[in-house]
Amino acid sequence: MSRAGGRIFKRLKGADEALGEFLSRVRIEPLDAEAMPLEHCLNRVLAKDIVAPRDVPDFDRAAMDGYAVISADVLGASQTNPAILRVVGRAGVGSPPGSLRISEGEAVAVATGSPLPEGADAVVMVEHTRAISDSEIEVYSPVTPGENVQAAGEDVRAGEVILARGTKLRPWDLGMLAALGIASVEVVRRPRVAIISTGDELSEPGEPGRPGAILNSSRFILSAMVEELGGVPVYLGIARDSLDDIRSRISEGLRACDAVLITGGTSVGEGDLVPDAINSLGEPGMIAHGISIRPGMPTGLAAIGGKPIISLSGYPVAAMIGFMALARPLILALLGSKGDPIPRIRARMARRVASSGARTFVRVRVKRGAGGDYWAEPLRSSGSGVISSVVKADGLVVIPERREGIEEGEEVEVELLRPLD
Repeated sequence: MSRAGGRIFKRLKGADEALGEFLSRVRIEPLDAEAMPLEHCLNRVLAKDIVAPRDVPDFDRAAMDGYAVISADVLGASQTNPAILRVVGRAGVGSPPGSLRISEGEAVAVATGSPLPEGADAVVMVEHTRAISDSEIEVYSPVTPGENVQAAGEDVRAGEVILARGTKLRPWDLGMLAALGIASVEVVRRPRVAIISTGDELSEPGEPGRPGAILNSSRFILSAMVEELGGVPVYLGIARDSLDDIRSRISEGLRACDAVLITGGTSVGEGDLVPDAINSLGEPGMIAHGISIRPGMPTGLAAIGGKPIISLSGYPVAAMIGFMALARPLILALLGSKGDPIPRIRARMARRVASSGARTFVRVRVKRGAGGDYWAEPLRSSGSGVISSVVKADGLVVIPERREGIEEGEEVEVELLRPLD
């Protein structure tokens, strides 16, 4: 048994065990695809593989300014024994491929990116040549076949899977698609995620203040985290401490959205109505309640008719950690994406940190030591509701389950929350 806020959970489930059971019992189906123009596809997830419709480039082209030549014509060329070639034309960028041809002893002036004349197999850089008349040049350096030439298909071959389904599109991916002549692609519809806050004590920023009110900060943290992952946050307001109000808002979220996040009221006290509200709505209801993570132990995982619900702590930092550990994998599964890699560095722990055996998320500041190595200094003010502990932190050190802590000087991995100074 474990305590949360002074109350007792009969059994805590490990985060991985709970997540595995949860994902196996909710409906994770491919979301609809929608065609979007490239200019609106940044950070969207591909709904299907992109197969290159053509070679890139689709013709041999010069990789340098200079002269297209037959490499055998300049074999052995040097300053003291230059090869003399007759210039029979000029190819600019955008010239039609195949419009020029050279034969033995001839050359064509080319610019970087211009099509290689038929018959040519190399380009001599302009600095290795000298014009001796309007129609003749001296070449002072030999070239090998293919030198200074970008061959057709060197970048991409027609029929190649250039971007796989589930890829989150980055700026260079959009450039590749444009180079293939693709103006729009099918991307996964952004999952709609309902966000519900609970508690009579809550008020919204900007509302008239009232004695004892707590400003609803968790809503903004979760909405931003959903949006950052590629989802659409749908805020459904504050449910008061009423079973009917909580049920009504969860029902609205289930009807309108692909998943529901609800904060507060999720522990095991008399006033914690969220688990009862969820269980009253249908099967299977609560799948796991009480997860072995700190902060965030009261987190619950549930489903109604296959649609996922995650009940998170009302404390903002605990809600954030619960989201990272359990909601992030859910949203990525809905998108069919692996998500962005989390930046990490190796550091040494500046002092010992104890753990209760739960998966513990320690907020740390990272400093560089005199020897150039990194040290992770745990923040001393780190309660579940101390938002400044995240704002001031550079990263998180995750202590695995069933460990008693991390010793001073022990090497750890830091998941960075922001760039280091």
